[in-house]
Amino acid sequence: MRFRHASVLAGLAFAFAAPMALAQGGSMSLPRTVTAGAAFSIPTTGSGKATLYIVGPGQALRRDVQMGEAATFPVGELYNAGHYLAILVGASSTDTDEFDVIPVARPETLGFLAKPSRLPVGLHNGISGAVYVFDAYHNLITAPMPVSFELSVSPGTVQSRTVTTRHGMAWTGMDSAPKEGVAKFVARAGEASSTRVIEEVPGDPCAIVISARPNAGKLEVQTAPVRDCGGNAIPDGTIVTFTETSNGRQTTVDVPLKQGIARVDMPAYKGSKISAASGVVAGNEIRWEGER
Repeated sequence: MRFRHASVLAGLAFAFAAPMALAQGGSMSLPRTVTAGAAFSIPTTGSGKATLYIVGPGQALRRDVQMGEAATFPVGELYNAGHYLAILVGASSTDTDEFDVIPVARPETLGFLAKPSRLPVGLHNGISGAVYVFDAYHNLITAPMPVSFELSVSPGTVQSRTVTTRHGMAWTGMDSAPKEGVAKFVARAGEASSTRVIEEVPGDPCAIVISARPNAGKLEVQTAPVRDCGGNAIPDGTIVTFTETSNGRQTTVDVPLKQGIARVDMPAYKGSKISAASGVVAGNEIRWEGER
């Protein structure tokens, strides 16, 4: 963050300087940059007493100064990164200058966003991860630096990417694994790391296979174990719709999977056609001609 208008800086300088009337001059020598939280000093020239003001984003400091000596600032006192205005107000003169406080180059914490927290297996770039890199004083580190992303499902393969930050942020996309499980998504920059957990669940059913047999005057129709295209079992509770068509009549029954199988009793109409579907996936069709 910066003071973007010279008029703002000039206004601040005038406000601090206005009450003072001068007898002896003095000046200060500022560093161009100061690392956030680091100790630093500002040498001055001249004689007499003065007051030094430092104003910037979220911070304002004041020091009583003996002109000709340096004003010192200990570790941790100036820590918000940004553009600062320094104003030295003496008995007969005012000196102003500007400098920048820059983030510490060493990452301390990561703001890691990973979405979604739950998704089907086998999706290309289905998982997104975004990282913001901060120093120990919570300043965004805008200097480019590598961030490594690692997505792993145990047991299974590990995906990894390395992305260079831009304006303090790095982003990547990852594929969900072919097999269901809990994935650990880790981002690292320097010694800092952050972990998110993503649940990878079975996808849509890949195929539905049904069979039928007579049972007490009805047809017992059931699916084979329903799986997705990667062989993962579709979770119990997923709805399978059975449809029987006979002589212009249609019977439809919704049945949840139980232990991976859906089972239902249907009317045993001779010549009827029976099919099953789940979502947009349809299975085979059976034509019932009666017992043989």
